Amino acid sequence: MTKTYDPIQLELFKNRFASIAEEMGIVLRRTAYSPNIKERLDFSCALFDAAGQMIAQAAHIPVHLGAMPISVKTAIERLTFEPGDVVILNNPFAGGSHLPDITMITPVFVDAADNDEKILFGFVASRAHHADVGGMTPGSMPLSTEIFQEGIIIPPLKVIEASKLNQGVMDLLLANVRTSEERAGDLRAQIAANGKGVERLAEVIERYGQTEVAYYMTGLLEYAERMTRALLADLPDGVYEFEDYLDSDGIDPEPVAIAVTITIENDEATVDFSRSAPQVKGSVNSVYAVTLSATLYVFRALIGLDIPANSGCLAPITLIAPEGTVVNARPPAAVVGGNVETSQRITDVLLGALAQASRERVPAASQGTMNNLLIGGWDPERERPYTYYETIGGGMGAGPQTPGADAIQCHMTNTLNTPIEALEYAYPFRVHRYEIRRGSGGGGRQKGGNGIRREMELLHEAQLTLLTERREIAPYGAAGGEPGQLGKNTLVRAGQEIALSGKTTQTLHKGDILRLETPGGGGFGAAAE
Repeated sequence: MTKTYDPIQLELFKNRFASIAEEMGIVLRRTAYSPNIKERLDFSCALFDAAGQMIAQAAHIPVHLGAMPISVKTAIERLTFEPGDVVILNNPFAGGSHLPDITMITPVFVDAADNDEKILFGFVASRAHHADVGGMTPGSMPLSTEIFQEGIIIPPLKVIEASKLNQGVMDLLLANVRTSEERAGDLRAQIAANGKGVERLAEVIERYGQTEVAYYMTGLLEYAERMTRALLADLPDGVYEFEDYLDSDGIDPEPVAIAVTITIENDEATVDFSRSAPQVKGSVNSVYAVTLSATLYVFRALIGLDIPANSGCLAPITLIAPEGTVVNARPPAAVVGGNVETSQRITDVLLGALAQASRERVPAASQGTMNNLLIGGWDPERERPYTYYETIGGGMGAGPQTPGADAIQCHMTNTLNTPIEALEYAYPFRVHRYEIRRGSGGGGRQKGGNGIRREMELLHEAQLTLLTERREIAPYGAAGGEPGQLGKNTLVRAGQEIALSGKTTQTLHKGDILRLETPGGGGFGAAAE
């Protein structure tokens, strides 16, 4: 029997659920300690049904949100939930993205209709990037060769059980990080955010009843699936291939191939990454959850309508990512860069392939990197350790009708920057320049967006890690447009400029100036047009 949904109620429930996730994000931001969460908003919140299917999300970080359903389903498989529980995990091979992204999952229970028992109705979850989770370098995003070098690995554990904090779990986590006070504050902020999500979802259930709320949860999944099928049916059937490369894995200098074959037939698609490189020594390996997240993002973006980006979007899409490849690495592979850098290249190749099916929908390549910048050390003024993490924006790729946006976070990330005032207040740095990198966007009928130039002086000795891309292989232009300019990393020491590689760890001295120039986006169409 075909279900019928009132379209007005469907839209109202879509916004009710999304508003719960948005309010969770507001609580998380306002109660967090770290600038990375409270200033940059490097977190995501979402709602799930009892089976672990994502129903609604806030407009947060794409690379987090597509991967979170696997985390929730892993927790369901491994644990028995009771009212008042909160589960914590970060294992990338169990649905996480990379170790700094810690996920909190809280079940939502309702009263049974015919007895005093509680019934599991769904879940709320938050994922936040913590500025340090241990590992071999401050910030926990090292040039690693195995995951054990990247920080503490957290399998699904109950950090709160029956509304009581498991102090042993909390103590273990905080004993393995460099900035324990900040981590404790951010973890409590996630717990508070989840508590607000449970409270708001319970209010919706009380008002409309369990049956109707569950009915429209299913309706939103089916709606997203129908809209995705409509997109695929509108694309011409065919086989579309594209290949692009990471500059290197940070250990070996050779480029790393990411290749996709997309087969569209009627209203279904198969996305096959079998031609991609085997997993590598360095940390740019992606886990399956991150590859799935990038796939969800690209197809959802092509729909172009305000539909929920939930698990229903993936129903008509078959993802093939063979184990042991750079897009689905086996443990104990190093994976911390796969979340931030390889996810961007996966997006680039998916868009490159789909452009062949729908040139009018797909832009040129954006900057293709998150320009990960990590600095850690001892702050003698505050007499405490610190870890600073930031991703730096760049140029967006131009589209068929519009130029690319300047100085913006692109595709798989959706954070803000850390304001200069907040940065200099929290860390022993001085910002000399922070500006648009004029002329870095690719030329064309529509010009690619420009990158960013930032210069920071170190006021005390510290350890630097850079995990950046598009320093060797430029973001591609489209339809005859020119590529965006490569990014550059430069250390200025005693007036001498020293070129830094895209992936490096360095000791910075007092007075050193670090300059990052991020890539521009590709242009669209020949300039002569």
